[in-house]
Amino acid sequence: MEVDDINTIAVLGAGNMGHGIAEVAAIAGYEVNLRDIKDEFVQNGYEQIEWSLDKLAEKDQLTDEEAEAALDRVTPLVDFEEAVEDADFVVEAVPEKMDIKKDVYGELEEYAADDAVFATNTSSLSITELSEVTERPERFCGMHFFNPPVRMQLVEVISGEHTDDEVLDLTEDLAEEMGKTPVRVRKDSPGFIVNRVLVPLMNEAAWMVESGDYTIEQVDSSTKFDMGLPMGSFELADQVGVDVGYHVLEYMNEVLGEAYEPCPLLVEKVEADKLGKKTGEGFYDYDDGGADIPTDAGSEDAVHRLQAVMANEVAKLVGNDVADPDAIDDAVMLGAGFPEGPAKMADDAGLDTLLETLEDLHDETGEERYEPSDYLREAADEGGFYGGEDDESDEGAYDYDTIRVEKPGDMVGKVVLDRPHRMNTVSEELLDDLGDAVEALTEDDDVRALLLVGEGDKAFSAGADVQSMAAGGGDPIQAVELSKKGQDTFGKLEACPMPVLAAIDGYCLGGGMEMATCADMRIATDRSEMGQPEHDLGLLPGWGGTQRLKHIVGEGRAKEVIFTADRFEAETMADYGFVNEVVEVADFEERAHELAADLAAGPPIAQKYTKRAMLAGRDDTDAGLAVESQAFGHLMNTDDLMEGITAFMGDGEPDFQGK
Repeated sequence: MEVDDINTIAVLGAGNMGHGIAEVAAIAGYEVNLRDIKDEFVQNGYEQIEWSLDKLAEKDQLTDEEAEAALDRVTPLVDFEEAVEDADFVVEAVPEKMDIKKDVYGELEEYAADDAVFATNTSSLSITELSEVTERPERFCGMHFFNPPVRMQLVEVISGEHTDDEVLDLTEDLAEEMGKTPVRVRKDSPGFIVNRVLVPLMNEAAWMVESGDYTIEQVDSSTKFDMGLPMGSFELADQVGVDVGYHVLEYMNEVLGEAYEPCPLLVEKVEADKLGKKTGEGFYDYDDGGADIPTDAGSEDAVHRLQAVMANEVAKLVGNDVADPDAIDDAVMLGAGFPEGPAKMADDAGLDTLLETLEDLHDETGEERYEPSDYLREAADEGGFYGGEDDESDEGAYDYDTIRVEKPGDMVGKVVLDRPHRMNTVSEELLDDLGDAVEALTEDDDVRALLLVGEGDKAFSAGADVQSMAAGGGDPIQAVELSKKGQDTFGKLEACPMPVLAAIDGYCLGGGMEMATCADMRIATDRSEMGQPEHDLGLLPGWGGTQRLKHIVGEGRAKEVIFTADRFEAETMADYGFVNEVVEVADFEERAHELAADLAAGPPIAQKYTKRAMLAGRDDTDAGLAVESQAFGHLMNTDDLMEGITAFMGDGEPDFQGK
């Protein structure tokens, strides 16, 4: 079965996850049968979908017509046979109890079509055990959405022991059709990736308080403000439900052993029915203001302890071939909102340091949860989960064939698109080089702003290198992979924590314009021309242009640029809000460096958090405001703030150090 063969999706369970998955599928254009055991349950789920679609339309994320059409594609049902008999793909989202799920699959097997694929939305239970209830374990996998499915980007696609690779490929393709980012979990392991990292982290936070070594406020301050995670550990436990984390730990403890024994502090909260926000009280009292976490109560020892436990879980996943470090990092950043992945964070902290922390704790307590995994020792010996690749010299780190990295001074990192013979067009190799360079420059202490330019005087970049990409023979699968690669690379550029300035001289077309769109600011010469000519080729902008441009110039102007496929002068694009400044050719290089240097002189921490808040709030103002308020609190405890205030009071220029 190919993804184009899927027309009808059955979603079993109309609760929060079920109706959310059904909504996502309906928005993507699929016919959806939403089923639950009682009419009141399924009708409530249907009404929640209607409410959510109305909200998306109000926020202009869907048109009224698109929202109405999506709702029309959802059919609420109670009759099991009617719900599944014509389904090509079934997603089960019933309560997280093994016995309940097994009963559902016994009935499902009776009525479902022989070639239908079964997918469970379980967050931690065994895919293999569930699949063996059916007569098609090879056509059974995990498809774990995150709450709320409409907003969360990640889908974990999990293999059971019997799952065919073709089924995993199909499920990933389906997730992408739904606008999600799938991450492959190669082996059935409790907690999969995200929960396997998060839940032991929450448990360790509880043990740290249970031992009397730390307070809740100290642990959460360390987690939120020193580690930079979106929430404190206890704040997160309250958010997801203390009972949810506890039950995942119970299952891990049963399958994986005593290293995952739930802390008595969690047991106490569950038995007292103090489960967090949903009950009004958990580790914090939500009838009395909720979590109020001090910004300066954390400690380096607490951070190392939390990071060490997290690194050990990453090592267990990698060592047991559940997932690679990059897949783990991608999943946790997408599913838990980490600013960096746990493998990358561990490498930055130093695996030797974290290994020593675990060994000391194990010697002191004898507790199994502190026993370092064999792979953690191996990774420490190799210099990190990424093999010490971040420790390369500048020469090695910046050795590329299609781009050139320079450091012209003033803490500016200059990235030159170096293919003047082909008007700096974007090839697959350039995408790889650019992605690597952005990562390397982000870690370079001598760089605080990026300046992106094209070599020569003809083009910043005239678009995609059609000739080299045509070597794929027009294969749609290769084209999709190329689109994803471009989106990933340009996403790194957009999410870079430091300011990015695109300096445009000459043609800035197609993929080149999509690249420039990822910059924070754009300067252009008066002879420059910009445009998205893809419609003239029967294509569309495939590297993020359909999404990012509208946030800069507005949807109407973005459609004008894309639909007309015209070339626009720099002055016109300045009027549209795309170009921040137009300069004469003679002044171009000097002004570009001057502006980049001004950005590099700014406060690095504030710049990073400002970008993060703006990106978070792009489609969800409330999410952006939440990041903004957290960042504001964090910045109140930085040396940069005192430097800025001191300079202001003394009428001088601040010298920000990023501390």
